Amino acid sequence: MLRAVATWWDGIELWLTQLDFTVQVVLVVAVVGPLCWGAAAVIDTLVERSVAARLEAAERRQQRAEESTTATTAGD
Repeated sequence: MLRAVATWWDGIELWLTQLDFTVQVVLVVAVVGPLCWGAAAVIDTLVERSVAARLEAAERRQQRAEESTTATTAGD
């Protein structure tokens, strides 16, 4: 199986290297551009959710701390 993939990739690589440079650039931009855009969108979403979760957790901790100091102060 791995040999078949390697042979296929070698064929694609050979085909691409025999093309004119301008065509190579257009193909790379047409393929790599959307892949990078998609990867950036996924990374952006993951980072945004991670930061939002950390901020929410910090806010909950702060609210609990405020409630505990208010309860302690009210008890005195």
